[in-house]
Amino acid sequence: MRPRPSSGALWRRLRPLTLALALAALLGTSLSVLPAQAGTASRSQAAGSSAAVVRVAEFLADCPFSHRLPDDPIIFPGLPGASHMHSFFGSTTVNAHTTLASLQSAPSNCNPRVDLSSYWVPTLYNGNTPVEPTGTTFYYLGEGVRDDVIARTQPLPLGLRIVAGNARATGPDDNTIARWSCLHAGHVGASKNFVNCPAGTMLESYLDFPQCWNGRDLDSPDHKSHMSYPVGGTCPASHPVPVPKLRQVLRYPVNGDPARFRLASGPGYTMHGDFFNAWPVAEMERRVRNCIRPIIKCGADGNPS
Repeated sequence: MRPRPSSGALWRRLRPLTLALALAALLGTSLSVLPAQAGTASRSQAAGSSAAVVRVAEFLADCPFSHRLPDDPIIFPGLPGASHMHSFFGSTTVNAHTTLASLQSAPSNCNPRVDLSSYWVPTLYNGNTPVEPTGTTFYYLGEGVRDDVIARTQPLPLGLRIVAGNARATGPDDNTIARWSCLHAGHVGASKNFVNCPAGTMLESYLDFPQCWNGRDLDSPDHKSHMSYPVGGTCPASHPVPVPKLRQVLRYPVNGDPARFRLASGPGYTMHGDFFNAWPVAEMERRVRNCIRPIIKCGADGNPS
């Protein structure tokens, strides 16, 4: 009969096996914990990303004042000096002879720089002194139509020209869409004409461009009829193509008695805006695809803000 091993000898035999089992158990536990922790982190990051998305169909361009000229390359192309005075934003070389080709080869002061478009409005005067806005933001929006219409929004076509507002309005209710208000003084209320803004505030102008296109024409004889505003949350059959709504927001460093103010076109209710689209096709398409259709608020770079 073989002698029974002592307890010390038995431990020496079992120790390698015990250590191996203990190590395996430890590794198994660690490996089982790590994926769970990684999964939790991934879910937290995803939740954070989702929470950061603001559900507003929007991208924008900040385009400061560039220059003043009595020109209008949409209304009076090729006729320098034929228009009332305009204040131009975006493209820095616009004049009566401006074309799409000249916009595409000219510098822009917009943020983002890829926006080569031109935006212009009648110049505001305080008495006889021209006043230029110090805040100039051009929002591209999906609002004003149903979500299913937003989901099929098409990019604004390259070379599109639009005039919004009524430069010849004879009164506040004469087919005008301009709105005036006061920055940081909401209690004043909005008006179609100039408002009296308290000291320390600024005069604001809001103007919405139409967002339904006829799908054919980049311009029209009156520079308006190729576009339409939505009706009942959708685009009318005559203008079936939804495009981003351009909202022009200008903030002027003036306040007080509005009797001192006038536009080059007349009273406040004659406010109007001209837009000549020169966004690169790929950049406009990207912003519509990533910001407007999925209803996501984006910044000037076209990414969620």
